[in-house]
Amino acid sequence: MLPPPLKDLLAARPRPPSHVATLIGRPLDHDAVGAFAGLLTDHDWQVLGGEWLSLPGSPRGCLEVSLAGDDAALPALREASLTLAAERALDLCLQVEEPLRRHRRLAVFDMDSTLIEAEVIDELAGAAGVREAVSAVTERAMRGEIDFRESFRARLATLRGLDGHCLDGIAAGLRLVDGARQLVATLRTLGVHTAILSGGFDYFARDVQRRLGIHEVHANRLAIEAGVLTGEAVEPIVDGARKAALLRELAAREGLSPAHVLAVGDGANDLPMLAEAGLGVAFRAKPVVRASARQAISHAGLDCVLFLLGVPERHWVSEIVPD
Repeated sequence: MLPPPLKDLLAARPRPPSHVATLIGRPLDHDAVGAFAGLLTDHDWQVLGGEWLSLPGSPRGCLEVSLAGDDAALPALREASLTLAAERALDLCLQVEEPLRRHRRLAVFDMDSTLIEAEVIDELAGAAGVREAVSAVTERAMRGEIDFRESFRARLATLRGLDGHCLDGIAAGLRLVDGARQLVATLRTLGVHTAILSGGFDYFARDVQRRLGIHEVHANRLAIEAGVLTGEAVEPIVDGARKAALLRELAAREGLSPAHVLAVGDGANDLPMLAEAGLGVAFRAKPVVRASARQAISHAGLDCVLFLLGVPERHWVSEIVPD
């Protein structure tokens, strides 16, 4: 049931829904809902209905609202919504209401700073004693200030001679992002095929794959000879263009179109796949990525991506169900 600020706006003569708004907060309070209702009034959008997707008493609150309005006014509503979300530490997403919104069949994820909290190449650099210099380059690459392939080769070269015995310890210390396990487990129960498309390294991606139960991995290969890292890149490098190409390849293999795909990432090298997917979500992303992506979650956990698919919290699961 809609809360009063939005219930009061229910259209007397509703049009067919054109968009859906998803409001996510920790918590989502009455004032925030009222402020959003004010935006709808200001921009002449109709409220057609809605429902709470979050459970009563949950630490997260999510309200899904069906809307109708003039598409020409959508950019202004979107800009105002982003401003409101930033001011109130909310996540507020506007999507076109269409049949595939609730029926994505393939989900692809960046790994570093998306499924795990770290940038693995920075952790390797720490083991090699060059963390500060490499982290600065990583940050610039993720903001889109420098070419990913060029920066990847330069950062990798600093790891030449690093003892490969340190890899297991680094892998063991990688922490999953809040909500990652619940998101992947729920997607699998819904029959969604899952994949990691990472500009990081397959050695670590396969460990994350095992921990989360993700179906497949496509990542850069870490070259090791005589027990030490060579510092050389192995082609093909998984950069932004390669991620988008892999998304298309996986979709075609599964008999799907890119419109069936959910993609989630945080860096500038993820923008091509976010743009390619039917639903591209920038997760706790760099400013340039948030500004360019159609949808963004900046404050909630990764599991709240499920709200954008219209999956109520009561249907979420934490344990992986085998296919």
